[in-house]
This record gives sequence, C-alpha cells and structure tokens, in this order.
Amino acid sequence: MIDEVIDVKGKNLFIKFNNTFKNKPTIVFLHDSLGSVQLWRDFPEKLAKAIQCNVLLYDRLGYGKSFPMITHERENNYMELEADILNDLLSELNINDAILFGHSDGGTIALITASKYPEKVKAVICEAGHIFVEDITIKGVEEALNAYSTTNLPQRLEKYHGDKVETIVKAWTEIWLSDNFRSWNIEYLLKNIKSPLLFIQGEADEYGTLNQVEKTVSQVKGTSEKFIIPNIGHTPHRESPEIVLNKSIEFINSVIH
Repeated sequence: MIDEVIDVKGKNLFIKFNNTFKNKPTIVFLHDSLGSVQLWRDFPEKLAKAIQCNVLLYDRLGYGKSFPMITHERENNYMELEADILNDLLSELNINDAILFGHSDGGTIALITASKYPEKVKAVICEAGHIFVEDITIKGVEEALNAYSTTNLPQRLEKYHGDKVETIVKAWTEIWLSDNFRSWNIEYLLKNIKSPLLFIQGEADEYGTLNQVEKTVSQVKGTSEKFIIPNIGHTPHRESPEIVLNKSIEFINSVIH
C-alpha cells in the first residue's frame, strides 16, 4: 500500500493506494465534509479484499494530511471543482476504471465526477449524497456547528486534521448555511451519468430525505438502484458496516463480472 503525499497539478494530496491487482478496477473512496482517509477505518480494505480490486483513498484538498485550504471561503460550485481535482488525481495515477464510493459531500463529488468524466468511471456507490439543499440539511449542519461549539468535537477532529480543523468546519458550515447556497442544485448533471449507480441511504438520515435518492436514481441514464436501510442515520458504512459491505460487494461484483 503506497502511503504518501503526491503533487497533483500543484496540489499536494495525501493518498493510500494499493495497485496490486492487475487488470482490475480501482475503488476510490471520497470522504465527507469533516472526514479523512483515517476515518474510513477498515471498511475500504475489507471491501477491496472481498472483491480482489485495487483501492485508492485520499484526503480531499484541505483535509487530513493534504495541502491546507488557502481560505475557508467556498464558491457554490466547490464540489464541481473537487470533481476536477479528482479527475486530475485519476490521470496522475493512470486510473481509467474507477469505482467511486463517496459518502455525503464525497457522494455528491462522485456523482459530479461520473457526469463530467464518464470515460474514467466504471460505477458509482453514492452514500448519503446530496443533489439539492433541503431544510433537514440546514438543520443538521446547524446542529453540527452547535456540537462544535459545545462538545469536544474540535479535539476529536484535531486528531485527524491537526491545525486545519477550524478552517474545514467554517468552510463546510458557512457555505451550507448561506442564503446564496439554498438554490444549489446538480440535477441537471444527472442525465450525463451512464455508469451503474448504487445509492445507499439510512432511512433516518439527519442530513437528507429520501427525495435525494429518488430524484437521483430516476434521472441518471445508466442502470441505478437504491438501498435504504431502516433505523440508520447519515453514516451507514459506520452504523451498519456489514450490511453496507455485503450490498457493496454484491453491486460491484455485478458490475465487474
């Protein structure tokens, strides 16, 4: 497993990359708004081992061990810009058959990447992603911001992000809570997604309703399926890892065999 910081068009990104399986796809993991490579824990390794595929994890720009954000201020299209960075990373590593597994913001970035760069994406697993802003999303971000101010969340995040914590929290909460972002919507991109899609969501997701799922799977051009897990919140792979692992294995095997 390669474990290093690499230069991708002037951006330093921390990656963990196992490329031992020749002629096999690479599962690329995209973490959420406060996540990192480390916070995936052993889920990626278990999935890659079960289906004998390569695996790539990376800290998105500004997170974990990757290059810090220059500023916490974000444009409304920040996830589209991150899809461009992912495309550059895939090119740098010569990956042309990616299976994207994205959680939350990472799920959205996976959808955007599959739309903009379909030639590099073999399939997408979108876990709790968003294609538009909902009231429940705003409420969830407000509650997370309150937890940041009133609990030991800053100290827990510091373990993974060091001195970047305040910047990434501001970057995430300020854009999602801004009036200008309420109109953000990527439904127009979905028609360009031709690769198979699995959308996983907890039925009790505190950041999004099942409308996110329904309106995504109904608008993509490729085959799509939804997998809704009862009594599970925003992080199914952590709250119910075996169920998500088994479903992901089933889906990926259907794509590569």
